[in-house]
Amino acid sequence: MIMTAVLLIFGTAETITADAEEDPEQDVYAERMALFKNMETVTHIPWYWLAGADAYERGIRRAGNEREEAEGVISIYYSPKEWSGPLNPEFDAENPVAVSMFNGVGLDGNGNGTASLSEDADVLYTFADYLSGYGYDDNNIRKGLWDYYKRDQAVRSITNHARIYRKYGTLDLDDHAFPVPLRYNYSYNSTWGDSRGWGGRRIHEGTDIFADYRTPVLATSYGVVELTGWNKYGGWRLGIRDLTNTYHYFGHLTSYEEGLEKGDIVAPGDTIGYVGSSGYGPPGTEGKFPPHLHYGMYRDNGYSEWSFDPYPSLKSWEKQAKKDASA
Repeated sequence: MIMTAVLLIFGTAETITADAEEDPEQDVYAERMALFKNMETVTHIPWYWLAGADAYERGIRRAGNEREEAEGVISIYYSPKEWSGPLNPEFDAENPVAVSMFNGVGLDGNGNGTASLSEDADVLYTFADYLSGYGYDDNNIRKGLWDYYKRDQAVRSITNHARIYRKYGTLDLDDHAFPVPLRYNYSYNSTWGDSRGWGGRRIHEGTDIFADYRTPVLATSYGVVELTGWNKYGGWRLGIRDLTNTYHYFGHLTSYEEGLEKGDIVAPGDTIGYVGSSGYGPPGTEGKFPPHLHYGMYRDNGYSEWSFDPYPSLKSWEKQAKKDASA
């Protein structure tokens, strides 16, 4: 079965290389999808689970500096020590027999006689083969992911990434939207890091977009609704996790879009709620400040999350939205 996958992978790679100069970005998506689909054939792990794990690890790499940039198109990470074996005197060993002898995890995924960290097929096959040891249904895959990452958020993020990829059937899901429609009156400035007084000394972890009550609030990316409900600071708020593991926070809403629930998949531009002035008190508190959307973004590095300034992203998405509107 492995050799069958090898032929498919090599054949796909030749086709992709021929088209690379036409659209490099689409070429990357095509190359990844070919790897995912071929590993699904070999290991029976659905392609969207592999895509979800790869997207999670790509986000982890982007959020920190502990891991070097991936050499190929697959971002699943193994340390050289883990790959070749903790007692292996050669951490760059690629002989599958030697790697196995020293309890390394690396496997030969493309049948060329080596188990190489620099070859996408080897890395992806090693990961997929591990998951296949737990079974092929969603519940058993999640068990495998928990044993692999030992982190609830990792399993939750990968599960939701997989759900998104399964729904849309493509990896090309990088579009974004500005969080309020351009046709409404709104204003905003860079307010991240400003001091805040209510509830004790703290900094402002976001950008305030001032708009009238009931102005629609839009999802800014493909993602899954991870949080809804009341918070004494943010009032009626909503959190969405995207395919880069970035958490998008929408605060001070007057209400949610009808029917929207925790766990729902959203796309850029979907209406998720409406601008309000809720917060700074117990549930139902309104009107302690002018109506506005508090928009925050948080990165996940695999261990913890922290806020970063969303203003540059907002300006970029607004610019693109205006460009699209005038096209």
